[in-house]
Amino acid sequence: MISNQDQQRAEKRFKQEKRARDGRKAMTEYETQARATRAKTERLKALRLAKEAQAKTDEPPVKQVKRHDT
Repeated sequence: MISNQDQQRAEKRFKQEKRARDGRKAMTEYETQARATRAKTERLKALRLAKEAQAKTDEPPVKQVKRHDT
């Protein structure tokens, strides 16, 4: 038969292991999200820089002035 003290130790050990697993899982999820955020930020920055470079090389559109014939 398992003594009450042995069972309490086993439950305590089980809870510690569960917390450790949960902590590792949470850290993995956090790191995955951080990598995704960095990748998205890099992609958006590249798009913004390309758009700014394109805007510098393009001439602004010519504005047409309406003339009223009198």
